[in-house]
Amino acid sequence: MHDNLSTWISKAQERGLVPVLTHRNGDMDTVGSAIALASTNPRLMACGKHLGRTAKQLVEKLNAPFKILGNQTQWPENIGGLIIVDSAGPDQVGINIPPDIPICIIDHHATTEWNLGDGDFDGRVPLRSTTQIIFQYLKNKHHECLTDAVRKMLLAGLITDTGRFRHADKDALMCGAELMDGAGFEYQSFVESIESVVYSSSDTGAMLSAFKRSKSIEIGDLRLIHTNCGTLEGRVCSSLIGIGADVAMAVRHRDRTTRVTARASRKATKSGVHLGLMLQELAKEVGGEGGGHDGAAGWTSHLDPVAAESAFINALAKWRQMHE
Repeated sequence: MHDNLSTWISKAQERGLVPVLTHRNGDMDTVGSAIALASTNPRLMACGKHLGRTAKQLVEKLNAPFKILGNQTQWPENIGGLIIVDSAGPDQVGINIPPDIPICIIDHHATTEWNLGDGDFDGRVPLRSTTQIIFQYLKNKHHECLTDAVRKMLLAGLITDTGRFRHADKDALMCGAELMDGAGFEYQSFVESIESVVYSSSDTGAMLSAFKRSKSIEIGDLRLIHTNCGTLEGRVCSSLIGIGADVAMAVRHRDRTTRVTARASRKATKSGVHLGLMLQELAKEVGGEGGGHDGAAGWTSHLDPVAAESAFINALAKWRQMHE
């Protein structure tokens, strides 16, 4: 794969600029992957709709190049190709993809909505994070680009996408060890730095309100805790897992769109729960776009929040019955 990917990128660079586009949620896995890959050539530029809190903090601290794209993005005329990282489908980038240019998908999700054609490149590998794919590519083809800054970007993506290694497997753990092999920084201090995100008083209040609205139900031998919130859905879900939920779900409604964010404990995924596949199937049944991986996934639709919440609970119950 690495030889073919290198050939595709080289040909795209010969034709023009090559944006490296991230998932619209701007989490650390997608942003770290884009910035690390873009470090291999000046014609590559990491860009996307949004930077999440952890990603924004690290980008600013390392002065890493990343371009925020507006809703009405004017793409340059001399694009030689478009690389899209950590996105399981076109809707996940949040902006219109320019037509008639070759695209390259680099992703680790179990689900996909991409329809690739001639001249496109499929770089999907079923790993725990997209940063693992990028690290292996840099190690094999651009080892000189593995500076401390790039290692930090990749390591932060690996740490956050595996839930601080709670959902890591052997390959993910080995990747973490290799990233630290030869690094000029201390692992423990770096982890503390990316976990010390400063939240505003309004953010803290919003999370506390979401916790107060939480409800717990039993689905078979699993405990589902669900709530609704206006921000930081992933952080809320992770906190609910931390207090005993096997599956956590948060619903956000904004601009006539409902977003369901879900997390699952290791106990749940080992028992057969796969949130990504479950939400992909749910999206096909009732509409919208959904997917992800076993322990973390999302679903966006135009259902009202109560209907979306009920649909998720019913889907989890159905999934549990089918996979017992």
